[in-house]
Amino acid sequence: MMHEPIRRSLTRRPVTRLGYHFVNNLMKEDPHNFRELHRMYPNVFLKLCHIIREGTSLEDTRFLSVEEMVATFLLIVGHNDLYCNVRQWFNRSHFATSTNFNKVLKVLNTIAPQLMVKPKGVSPKISKSTRFYLYFKDCVGAMDGTHIPAMIRGWAVSSYHNRRGFNSQNVLAACSAHDSKVLNDALSRRNGLKVPPGKYFLVDYGFTNRRQVLAPLRGVRYHLKDFEGEGRHPRNANELFNLRHSSLRNVVERIFGVFKSRFTIFKLVLACARVHNFLQKECRSDEFPVESTDDQLSDTDDDIYELNLLSQQQQKEEDNN
Repeated sequence: MMHEPIRRSLTRRPVTRLGYHFVNNLMKEDPHNFRELHRMYPNVFLKLCHIIREGTSLEDTRFLSVEEMVATFLLIVGHNDLYCNVRQWFNRSHFATSTNFNKVLKVLNTIAPQLMVKPKGVSPKISKSTRFYLYFKDCVGAMDGTHIPAMIRGWAVSSYHNRRGFNSQNVLAACSAHDSKVLNDALSRRNGLKVPPGKYFLVDYGFTNRRQVLAPLRGVRYHLKDFEGEGRHPRNANELFNLRHSSLRNVVERIFGVFKSRFTIFKLVLACARVHNFLQKECRSDEFPVESTDDQLSDTDDDIYELNLLSQQQQKEEDNN
């Protein structure tokens, strides 16, 4: 007896250009809403798409534009959103949304040299500052580490479980992992962190002094909050050094704050870091909210705070004379 094959009809989502029209209409109608959704203004978004088109193999297809693919990626990493939610914006299947996301992730990794800049010299913030140059004339940046949540499966889970109770990557960032093991690994890799000869990065107490890094003086007050309040100004040269070290190294805390605020998914660390660097270069006036930390002040706050301390010291010296 012959059995007839069972025929099932597959419902396919129609192929359309609704996603292209959605992105373009949003850019034209409400640039501020576009920024909230995609973490950048339309003109910067279009420039990023242009860089991807010119520098990678990603290109438009008959029904799918590079702009839609990049917009899909930014929606997901910017809001920690699920494929099943994002696909509704563009009327795409789950498979198409996943494919587009991974295509953009791949090409962002291929344009790394354009978006990950290595230190070339001392910043004007140091070289032109009487506050910092005397102490840090060969400093090319600041380093710090942060724990970024990670989804780990199998035997490696225990290696990623941190003391705060969740699985994470310990990521070391050098700006223009919070321990020496991470730094040693970064410096020893064949394609790892390169520090120009005779220069160094500022680090915190989690690191020990070595040729490429300068840590604060131990046994002396260091964090900015340690100097807050009346009568808590630096009492000697060592404390003044630590205060200025902390004020200058605070830049990395601010960068982490903006980075974490801009991208709620940053398990894709390098891709998000490259987009962040692109935005820092192209729209520095676009002040993104900062996730605050216990030891974080703005550049203006740093300047006002130390000037107040110096004024207090000068007044005290005048009163004693």
